[in-house]
Amino acid sequence: MLHTLSIMAPILLLMGLGYTAAHVRLISREQLQGIGQLVMYFALPALIIRALTENPLGETIDPYYLLAYGLASIVLFTLVLYWTCRVSGRPLSTGAMYALGISASNSAFSGYPIASMVLGPSAATFLAQNMIIENLLILPAALIIAELGQHQRGNRIATFLTVGRRLIRNPLLLALCIGVALAILEIQLPGPLSQVIDMLANATAPTALFAVGGALYGLQVRGLVSSASLIVFGKLVLHPLAMLITFSLIMPGSPDALAGALLFASVPMISIFPLICQRYSMGNIGAGALFIASLASFVTITCVIALMSYFGLLMP
Repeated sequence: MLHTLSIMAPILLLMGLGYTAAHVRLISREQLQGIGQLVMYFALPALIIRALTENPLGETIDPYYLLAYGLASIVLFTLVLYWTCRVSGRPLSTGAMYALGISASNSAFSGYPIASMVLGPSAATFLAQNMIIENLLILPAALIIAELGQHQRGNRIATFLTVGRRLIRNPLLLALCIGVALAILEIQLPGPLSQVIDMLANATAPTALFAVGGALYGLQVRGLVSSASLIVFGKLVLHPLAMLITFSLIMPGSPDALAGALLFASVPMISIFPLICQRYSMGNIGAGALFIASLASFVTITCVIALMSYFGLLMP
């Protein structure tokens, strides 16, 4: 327990600093958005590029890890979508948002900072692979299905083109493409550029945690607990459970991979979840789910780390 608390303490303190800074008006909402933009458009892409290029691509990308992580996420996505639309009778766009919130982790702002403190440098490798699944599989699927739900009688080709244009402007997707291209071509970046990438990458974890903590201040969840709690339960409980099942079947002798997948799956949903939900008249539910998940994850992540330590997945 002391080992677990020693890991969680810096995380909670950094998020607490961000929350306190917002609470005492030391930093404004616009400034927090600027910090988030710094992480999203510069620090995190630099981290992804470094993770993909500092080692041979064959050592960074594990097809079995991608299969296990992707299978867990897409199966859970499909089950949630079916339950929401067929069993509960909600619209297709609503089902897509529920499925997105439950099956896509906030790998950048929450998963990596936590995993880096627990697993060390290998966290960046897991981050790069998880971002492939989230940005090339889960997010496009959710957007396409949601748009189809909004335009069931419209032009399907136009819908696909709209989603495609949004995805190609995603800085994380661009960083993935650049990193993979550099790794395949074995291109070494010039010294000054490599140093800049290292500096930006090293700033990712503390800056992201500070921004997440500040963003939590002022979120209102009144009247949303029932709907949001379903998404939170699925994200913090069902998503890690799905990872445990698939990694036990596909990579039974890889405790490091299982530990990485469990940590990333145990964090809240992607940070832009409320913004995406807003387009489909679910903005309040999305914000409430993110707020509740961020608070509840303090407990669930601590439990996951403690259980992994107990079962020998983490070194003391």
